[in-house]
Amino acid sequence: MRKSILISMISLMMVSPVFSYAQAGSVDFVDAAEKSVHAVVHVKTEFARKNNLYDFYFDLSDLFKYFGQGGANQAPVVATGSGVIISSDGYIVTNNHVVQDAIKVEVTLNDKRTYTATVVGTDSSTDLAVIKIEEKNLPYMSYGDSDKTRIGEWVLAIGNPLNLTSTVTAGIISAKARNINLLPNSEYGSAIESFIQTDAAVNPGNSGGALVNTNGDLIGINTAIASGTGYYAGYSFAIPVNLVKKVAKDIIDYGKVQRAILGVSISNITDDFAKKEGLKVLDGAYVSGVSESGNAAKAGIKEGDIIVGMDGKDITSTSELLESIGQRRPNETVAVTVNRDGKIINYNVLLAGQTTTKTLAATGGTKNDVLGAEIKNATNSDLAKYNSQNGVIITKIYGDPLKSAGVKEGFLITKIDNSSIRSVEQLTELLSSKNGGVLMEGKYGNGSKAYYGFGI
Repeated sequence: MRKSILISMISLMMVSPVFSYAQAGSVDFVDAAEKSVHAVVHVKTEFARKNNLYDFYFDLSDLFKYFGQGGANQAPVVATGSGVIISSDGYIVTNNHVVQDAIKVEVTLNDKRTYTATVVGTDSSTDLAVIKIEEKNLPYMSYGDSDKTRIGEWVLAIGNPLNLTSTVTAGIISAKARNINLLPNSEYGSAIESFIQTDAAVNPGNSGGALVNTNGDLIGINTAIASGTGYYAGYSFAIPVNLVKKVAKDIIDYGKVQRAILGVSISNITDDFAKKEGLKVLDGAYVSGVSESGNAAKAGIKEGDIIVGMDGKDITSTSELLESIGQRRPNETVAVTVNRDGKIINYNVLLAGQTTTKTLAATGGTKNDVLGAEIKNATNSDLAKYNSQNGVIITKIYGDPLKSAGVKEGFLITKIDNSSIRSVEQLTELLSSKNGGVLMEGKYGNGSKAYYGFGI
């Protein structure tokens, strides 16, 4: 079920011995740590059921025992993560997967005061969420500028790994704009992955914690690690703060994210892709399609163009382009620079708003009250899209158990309790004989595999 190199969602922390880093240069982390640590909180959540996609993303207690029981009236599952206070009146940013489907959220401050928090809003496309506690005059963290961070720059990771509160670790920025294909696409569009990669130590329990620079400014929200065991093995990933700042403000001001779109489909440029398409450059985002009625087309952008800049910032990959657009709102105008057959051209594009229509739901499906969902048979083109030999697609979720389990629309069910699923009829017949715990596995459209456990 798990890859040899596992990407798991969790925040970082743990002070690697400060003296060993100090010997490498004149950097002093003491002031940055003292300035930041009081604004990082411990987040404890309870779930009626928990999405098995996030088994190893943070410190989740007794999960497999819970799934194995299969009954409907089980004791809540408890999980722990981290969060960052971003305002003196109690707004806290954390990861979506820390609070997703929680029935109770509890926040403990660095000074040990404990509060019940409310979830203000979530965004699965970026794996961000905002929660709030009712308190005033709280210490909060100032935003830095993630666009100005540089590879090799020292950073601190602050959070609560393995239920160890207020833990600090140090490392450097190893890479920027990393897309690790971790997040499933949301019901409203593509996931935005443009992580800051560091070598600061991270472990389960640190999802939603802070990545800060040597001034103590927030530059990222720690989200994932690359590991063969689910524990720290060398690399961690944080959502850049410029994206965090925009998403958090949208959630606080509007209750949901104001998602802007450029009106193009894009592809990464690899060496093989460049040879196939006859391209002479490897940097940029290749425009593989243009919406005929979209604003990019109206401005003059064409299929085959390579987007190499936005508002004066170089764009070298699709991750960087998605991050740049993700920081903007509908009706903003952006300056887009494209390379067209070696000629550099600039266009001003008015960003449109992203539709909230769930495209898969419009295709219809067979209603299945056992799962609380509508399901359709996968066509050959569907299977090619999911890179799967078999499966059926969830087109709409209207109730439990799938809703409580955290399953998203567009999920391709490939197996139920290790039995391959090839049609809606087969799935219906198989579920009719089930009573108790069920393990469901499959894929999302972006290629990410997921496993869910629930009772019927």
